[in-house]
Amino acid sequence: MAAAHKVTVALDYANLADAKSLVSKLNPEYCNLKVGKELFTATGPAFIEYLHSKNFKVFLDLKFHDIPTTVKKACEAASQLGVWMINVHASGGSKMLEAALEGVSKAKQSPLLIAVTVLTSMEQKTLEEIGVSRNLEDQVLRLAKLAEKSGLNGIVCSAKDLAFLKNHFNSLFLFVTPGIRMTGDVADDQIRTMTPSDAIKAGSSHLVIGRPITQSDDPLKTLEKIYLEINQS
Repeated sequence: MAAAHKVTVALDYANLADAKSLVSKLNPEYCNLKVGKELFTATGPAFIEYLHSKNFKVFLDLKFHDIPTTVKKACEAASQLGVWMINVHASGGSKMLEAALEGVSKAKQSPLLIAVTVLTSMEQKTLEEIGVSRNLEDQVLRLAKLAEKSGLNGIVCSAKDLAFLKNHFNSLFLFVTPGIRMTGDVADDQIRTMTPSDAIKAGSSHLVIGRPITQSDDPLKTLEKIYLEINQS
């Protein structure tokens, strides 16, 4: 029997009190938690320890992108926190990606290492603004293949990209998909969005969901609803 899909809830908060308030309403049986730049900068490693004490697995979403040596050391430091998953930008190139992999390998238990391809807030004209002339799908595939060749566990991508990506990779390669919205939700600053059940059907390995849960009147009820929806046989 396949393992149940857990939701990864994005803790997109600026302060400890709000983040802890939400965490107290969630159940680690149904979800893992994502800590990004804003919250980690505000709270530091101590908050990661707090989440572990509550039995949550943590995706540390800091999207490292720097010279290889710096990324290697950052990934090593992140790995020492005992997190479940960390990420880097694939656009940093193969030397940086390989350095990141070397960094996580130094931990007693290496976290999953995944690469960001093209941010879900970006579209074709955004790529053109930064000098990328190939179309968006080709850029996503190029960066995903670079991550795979460099030995990473998977990528972060829009669920809408899965239709053309899945057939290019083996079944162990992970697809972590933000930009998940419930039917009728406002997309906010995410451009390429998809519903939870559609994303799972398309081949998503892990759904990252923020505002539909964190801004819900009843976060646990919403989480449970999504969990049941994506695990229907």
